[in-house]
Amino acid sequence: MDAGQGLSTDEVQSLREALTAGRKPRVVFTASAGQIAGQVGQVVELTDPEVSDEFVVVRFGRDELPFSPADLAIAPKGAGRRVAEPKPEPPTPEPPAAPEPEFVLDTPRVPAQRREEPKVEQVEKPPARRAVKATKPKGPAGLTVTLAYADGEWTVAAQQGSKALAKPYVVKPAEALKMVALVDVPGVQEAVEQILGTERAEAEQQAEKLRAELAEIEARLAELREAR
Repeated sequence: MDAGQGLSTDEVQSLREALTAGRKPRVVFTASAGQIAGQVGQVVELTDPEVSDEFVVVRFGRDELPFSPADLAIAPKGAGRRVAEPKPEPPTPEPPAAPEPEFVLDTPRVPAQRREEPKVEQVEKPPARRAVKATKPKGPAGLTVTLAYADGEWTVAAQQGSKALAKPYVVKPAEALKMVALVDVPGVQEAVEQILGTERAEAEQQAEKLRAELAEIEARLAELREAR
């Protein structure tokens, strides 16, 4: 697998299933991870991707750091396993040179000093720490209030993000006119007043028709009463 590409959506889902089953899958760091590219770590947790883009928590050495899917790739089989290296044989010490005879009889014999091998201490270099980006908390979702007119009725609805706070309910024309008066946009209030004027004219025409029908009915009723 090319370590230059990040995790796909299906690979992230397979990591989530492996963690649920109690496994800690291995991943390899891509070039976008910085100086630790090519190193192998273990996924120990998947946090909420809605909160931060770096929601894949990887154990690397003694640290557990969050990374984004672009920083990681699925590790090939056998990656991260150390092969036992043969220990080098210690060098064979050379025999000390034979001392030359001295001609001075009064010189005391000095015991040869013991030769000590220099000790080399191997210091394990800790893994480089990767700077963790500060996650910016998300603000509240936007609120939308809608005033609509259809089929002779005014309705108001409210929605926050994808959640409906209030389903459309009917309001009186006078209340709709008050709401529109708060919006200082040229043409909006004139359009509402035109709609209300048209409805008013239709209502007056219907009322006149009903009055005429009522007058006919009352006249007929009066005739029937006189015929008794």
